[in-house]
Amino acid sequence: MNKLEIVKVVAEDTGLTQKEVNAVVDSVVAAIIAELKKGHDVNIAGFGKFAVKKRAARVSINPRTKQPIDVPASKAPTFKAGKQFKEAVNK
Repeated sequence: MNKLEIVKVVAEDTGLTQKEVNAVVDSVVAAIIAELKKGHDVNIAGFGKFAVKKRAARVSINPRTKQPIDVPASKAPTFKAGKQFKEAVNK
């Protein structure tokens, strides 16, 4: 399922137009990204938790040349499904 399909389903369920639902979905995604950029976690009850994981700088090996490569420190978004979400998927 992609964003357009989600928008269609939500529009049918709520009676809103697809344009209105699309704006809401965009706003929710933007709000989550903004909070993660600030370093804050985002918890959605019954769904899960979005967080930022910090990765330390390290030295890796190029598999073709076998030369060491410096990999800089970075941040990566993570998602951990909530208990209710996991239970719903496993039923």
